[in-house]
Amino acid sequence: MLSEKLKQWSEEWLVEATVEDMQAKMEAGELTSLDLVLMYMERIAAYDKSGPTLNSVLELNPDAIFIAKALDFERRQKGPRGPLHGIPVLIKDNIDTGDKMHTSAGSIALANHRAKQDSFVAKKLREAGMVILGKTNMTEWANWMAEDMPCGYSSRGGQVLNPYNPASSTGGSSAGSGVAAAANLAALTVGTETSGSILSPSSQNSLAGIKPTVGLVSRTGIIPICHSQDTAGPMARTVRDAAILLGALTGVDEQDPATWSQEAHTDYTQFLDADGLRGVRIGVADFQNPELSEEDLAIFQAALDDLRKLGAEVVEGVHVKSARLPWSPHVMTDEFKIDLDYYLSTCGPEVPVHSLEEVVAYNEAHAEQALKYGQANSERSAQTSATLTSPDYIREIISHTTVFAQEIDDNLANHNLDAMVYYGTWGCWLAARAGYPSVIVPAGALTTGENAGMPVGLTFTAGAYSEPKLIKFAYAYEQATKHRKVPKF
Repeated sequence: MLSEKLKQWSEEWLVEATVEDMQAKMEAGELTSLDLVLMYMERIAAYDKSGPTLNSVLELNPDAIFIAKALDFERRQKGPRGPLHGIPVLIKDNIDTGDKMHTSAGSIALANHRAKQDSFVAKKLREAGMVILGKTNMTEWANWMAEDMPCGYSSRGGQVLNPYNPASSTGGSSAGSGVAAAANLAALTVGTETSGSILSPSSQNSLAGIKPTVGLVSRTGIIPICHSQDTAGPMARTVRDAAILLGALTGVDEQDPATWSQEAHTDYTQFLDADGLRGVRIGVADFQNPELSEEDLAIFQAALDDLRKLGAEVVEGVHVKSARLPWSPHVMTDEFKIDLDYYLSTCGPEVPVHSLEEVVAYNEAHAEQALKYGQANSERSAQTSATLTSPDYIREIISHTTVFAQEIDDNLANHNLDAMVYYGTWGCWLAARAGYPSVIVPAGALTTGENAGMPVGLTFTAGAYSEPKLIKFAYAYEQATKHRKVPKF
């Protein structure tokens, strides 16, 4: 049992405590990394595994307590490594850790899989002095398995619930990371995105989320969907915390060519500026989600009005041609096969599958547990060539590399814009296909209808390696509006 002091802190002070708050108490000798780990474990027991039973944490690190003790010892002997020393983090279940935990992407086929070594992301977290507290549940195979699988469901972990409205979506596929951060089950979390999988759960869990430029964060050791769009990124309750974590995740990886030309910073907090929207030009696309309600539109309009009050010039009606193009699945369908086949080929004999075809067959043989929602996407990918030579794929990847990126660049240049904004995650696919970054921040919450209580976000996006200015804009908006709300259980 926690001491009375830690029990009280876990229910009061720890809720919404920032990385800087935690470091201040550890530096003052009032708190240890071990205390943080124990308090978060208590909250996981109280809210994730009982009470509202959010089901966001799939697995706890058996060595977390010992790692925290070692980091406390290091702090006493040498001082902290940096701003993340001793801070607990939860990471998505598709990110390899070379320890006693499993990496399964939510699949029962990989339930016994332990990675031979850390992913580049896990390595960077450990180098920063973080405690990897555990793995978060996720939409199985990062939502490239079944057409109708709900966000946050996996055959291994079951269904993640939204802490603001259990009947509403968690967003996906980094559902567990989003819910865990929102419910204060860890100081920070890491998600991954192919198209919306960091931004969506951040939007629907009142978080700041950063989907980096593809190549800013290494993809090595992450179970993939498609190499042209995949990236890991931070999810946090504040833009400052997300910026701190982003700085720890970046770095050139010899194993990942996408990182070889990155424009990275080790400290993104230098770009935080509460007056950062003054004098900038922000574009609004001439399309929005046709399913937006009157309340959604009112929240978005209020966000645009706030941008204007903060000194930004809002340019509406920016034409986005690609929004009218039919969506093509060829890149994700074809790349999923070749990327997953390679990843599975490196797994050990304890894993019963070593190719996508074997995953499909394994699921069919265990259909009662594995195929609650089918596997139509996996089946389509399994039938493609593993050589990326299909004419449809080649033409589509050329479009991703040129058309989508060029459209963003042209709109920014032609309208003299610093960034574009979107309501929620509508429009995230454009930056995802271009490999460009986006930063989302809370913009309010719905108050009526079946989704009452559900948060929504505002997404800032721009060209390659524009994270510094996107962080600046998101921070200025966050500090002025303070829309982040704590879920009530």
